[in-house]
Amino acid sequence: MNRPHPPPPVLHTVTGPLPLHRVTGPVLAHEHLVLDLDRTGEGAAVLGRRHSPAVAAELAGLREEFGLSLVVEMTCRGMGRDVPALAEISRASGVAVTAATGWYHERFHTPETVGREVAELAETLVREITDGISTSTGTGTEAVRPAVIGEIGSHGETPSGPEARVLRAAARAALATGLPVATHAGLGRGGPAQLDLLAGEGLAPERIAIGHQDLLDRPATHRALAAAGAYVSFDTVGKEHYRSDATRLRLLLALLDAGHADRALLSCDISRHGYLRTEEGQGYGHLLRVFLPRLRAAGADEELLDLITRRNPLRLLTGTDPGPRRPRPTPQAELDPRTPQEP
Repeated sequence: MNRPHPPPPVLHTVTGPLPLHRVTGPVLAHEHLVLDLDRTGEGAAVLGRRHSPAVAAELAGLREEFGLSLVVEMTCRGMGRDVPALAEISRASGVAVTAATGWYHERFHTPETVGREVAELAETLVREITDGISTSTGTGTEAVRPAVIGEIGSHGETPSGPEARVLRAAARAALATGLPVATHAGLGRGGPAQLDLLAGEGLAPERIAIGHQDLLDRPATHRALAAAGAYVSFDTVGKEHYRSDATRLRLLLALLDAGHADRALLSCDISRHGYLRTEEGQGYGHLLRVFLPRLRAAGADEELLDLITRRNPLRLLTGTDPGPRRPRPTPQAELDPRTPQEP
């Protein structure tokens, strides 16, 4: 008797479910399309709705030029998350976008985290993951299911007490729901401590991405994280005022040479409006336009680039490796998240 095939893996995006096989191009593994980290009134650390047309135009251009298929949006609770705005950007650009849940580092923790136990925090995350992020739109109230728990933040080599509670809660929520955890390691520091806390709750390192490791010039730390099974995020590509891309390339090549290509992630972490191309910034496309050509020149072939920019982030998000890209003629509508599709 023929057994039915299992359903194909599906990603939850801000515009609905997206079958994994439709993600045929690069993925930006750690970005912000809408956020508000302003605490001074100066307004630089903001990507508001007034910037959304510019954001959508950038993504649409990258879709046309490079086949950009997906943006993993990491703006969580307390960071100015605006899911309806994300949906508008996704529909306008034709690029799929996922949403996140969780809490950033301690400075941005919301009042709901104060004095609450790990179990209570985990319950809040599980409820939002299973019920969806409640959003008010022009047509009523909708719910969007997040695809990642992140970016869960800490600063320094050791998380603070509140940050440790949030990390542990994130791990428990991940175990309960199957979502991965992506972290913010301030200036790249504290990744091993984050991994220890998350894995200490029973979360497999393969479901964890340690963030901002391109800001840390410690190849041995990167190798140790990857050897443990965690993903190592080189996700601030183009932010030359923090670390030069030449150093990022050296660090990435060291990780690849150590045999950990299947644990590398790449992105630009656009986190303020001044980074947009319309404001003379490097934009979301810096990775694709500038950094990947340098990686190619250093010897990376297209199969390796596909692994790092598509297969790795999809494996993190779903636990499923989509396998090598198989070029085939595809109607443009099939690739467009604005076109309703059955999973």
